[in-house]
Amino acid sequence: MSTAPTHITCSSLTFAWPDGTGVFDDFHLAVGPGRTGLIGLNGSGKSTLLKLIATELAPTEGSVRTTGEVGCLAQHLVLDTALRVDEVLGIARTRAALHAIEAGDASEEHFTAVGDDWDVEERARATLDQLGLGHIGLERTIGEVSGGEGVLLRLAALLLARPGVLLLDEPTNNLDLYARRRLYEAVASWSGVMVVVSHDRELLDLVDQIADLRDGEVRWYGGNFSAYEEALAVEQDAAERMVRVAESDLRKQKRDLAEAHMKLARRKRFGQKSYDNQRVPKIIANARKAESQVSAGKHRILHEEKLAEARERLDEAVDAVRDDDEIRIELPFTTVHPGQGVLRLSELRLRYGAEVKGEFEIRGPERIALVGRNGAGKTTLLRTIAGELEPLAGEAVAEVPLRFLPQRLDVLDDELSVVENVARFAPEATNNRIRARLARFLFRGARADQPAGTLSGGERFRAALAALLLADPAPQLLMLDEPTNNLDMASVRKLTAALESYEGSLIVASHDVPFLESIGITRRLLLDGELREITADEVREGVPAR
Repeated sequence: MSTAPTHITCSSLTFAWPDGTGVFDDFHLAVGPGRTGLIGLNGSGKSTLLKLIATELAPTEGSVRTTGEVGCLAQHLVLDTALRVDEVLGIARTRAALHAIEAGDASEEHFTAVGDDWDVEERARATLDQLGLGHIGLERTIGEVSGGEGVLLRLAALLLARPGVLLLDEPTNNLDLYARRRLYEAVASWSGVMVVVSHDRELLDLVDQIADLRDGEVRWYGGNFSAYEEALAVEQDAAERMVRVAESDLRKQKRDLAEAHMKLARRKRFGQKSYDNQRVPKIIANARKAESQVSAGKHRILHEEKLAEARERLDEAVDAVRDDDEIRIELPFTTVHPGQGVLRLSELRLRYGAEVKGEFEIRGPERIALVGRNGAGKTTLLRTIAGELEPLAGEAVAEVPLRFLPQRLDVLDDELSVVENVARFAPEATNNRIRARLARFLFRGARADQPAGTLSGGERFRAALAALLLADPAPQLLMLDEPTNNLDMASVRKLTAALESYEGSLIVASHDVPFLESIGITRRLLLDGELREITADEVREGVPAR
């Protein structure tokens, strides 16, 4: 790897999609060494920016320059299941040449392929060990590993290549708690330039600076995400005070202008009265009248200018206060009384091997976090409880109305509009009522008539959640599978606030520890072949399967 300073520079960058939708206009960015957390609302252009830096997209105008090799871990990673692990790691050719030399083939092409990389296998296995993948052999195929392990394998390939610039786009979205811990360790030990797009608070607390992408511009904040939140809170308090000061000044300028108008009217009346009474010669009266009008006019113009300046200061102060458009979730009245039966699992054996031994019950408004390694069967368990899958043995009996929001959000029909999708779950609801509810989820006017297949990840989540909450009957058991994966932080906060007020029972499968801790979880269940209760500390540590 080069010893020269590595950095990213975007100059006068403009980019629009083929349909004309603009993303960046005369955008500038300079990123130096260190770990940078790139944050912003859904749709602000974070992933697009990473693709521009990685040259996966070409700017309409302007330029993107990087010093050093660029490696990118994409948000939606698709790997050929037939690929071997060493091919994913990018060492297959070097490894084959090394084995040929060891077998006695001294061909020049093999030595050329190996170069100075004689310890390639040792480095590869050390990197796999670092990411908790030591059990995966270099000969195995991608089809034999889980989705989360595939993400870590791609990260391992990047670490082996040692690029000067590393781009990570939502790297923890599909990782279990144990895998996340491994990724956190890799990020914390990275040197060089790293840009991380994420809504994972723990990951963002490992960065050196925050770049807040908003309205096509970046604002920089030193420190990690926690420091950013503190700085933003101070900044917003100051902005709100400035709004109050500007509002007070505007009211004063309006009063002053009104008084100026009254003084002008009084002078005019007095001058007219003096003229009518002929107290002074006509020529002098006309001169005084003209002089008074000029003076009053200047006075009025001065106050009008001050009023315009006060309005401008107020507009600037208001612009500095963030008022992000957030979803407004109002959950139906779904009280579950203490002791009331909610769910009963009995000798349940699931597809793909997991099981619930004996009897398991949920009673009252419990809040349960369901955790486990990728592929442990969490989604299978939730789908079985929801009645979407038949168990191999035993039974799952829900004693209250339930609703399940799957991770894939496949409750939506891509061919139907957002309104039509919601209407499927609430056939008795009027069109007006559906549209009023959708407005709280930011689907207003024509946006509510968009086909579901055209929605972004965050939009799709909002549409699916709206459909669930409008369903009849309202759910007293709410089951969510990785609900924060496609949400920006503003939407996660709103979802958290809504779930805090929910009075029913809750089961949440999630690897997002801060989110789980924020919604008042009462029990934590680990699925690792069988279902067992664990502690909050074990969840935070990412307890591995037994």
